[in-house]
Amino acid sequence: VQLQASGGGSVHTGGSLRLSCAASGRSLSNYDMGWFRKTPGMEREFVAAIKGGTTTTAYADAVKGRFTISRSYLQSTVSLQMNSLKPEDTAVYYCAARRRRVGDLTLRSTYNDWGQGTQVTVSS
Repeated sequence: VQLQASGGGSVHTGGSLRLSCAASGRSLSNYDMGWFRKTPGMEREFVAAIKGGTTTTAYADAVKGRFTISRSYLQSTVSLQMNSLKPEDTAVYYCAARRRRVGDLTLRSTYNDWGQGTQVTVSS
């Protein structure tokens, strides 16, 4: 599935951004969807995920209580609402998809399809 991420930008500490991920011409309801982020010199790390066909979610400890992942009513987009942003949230954010499956939602290697990345910059 081809994914298109959007919604990145620049904010100050405490600000909010909403990222969206859409698949061209298809529903994402049968896919587990994840958000990952990468900073220079670091591995791409897990941020949040939502399981296909359910409302089951998972979050990295660093973003719990500040970020919320959700699906649109028509299952065509997956969003990441990011509140109370901190400078350490600065990264390129990627959405990812895998066919719905049993197993850990946080494992980067289990996702097959990736969007192009969108830059989030949080300044103090």
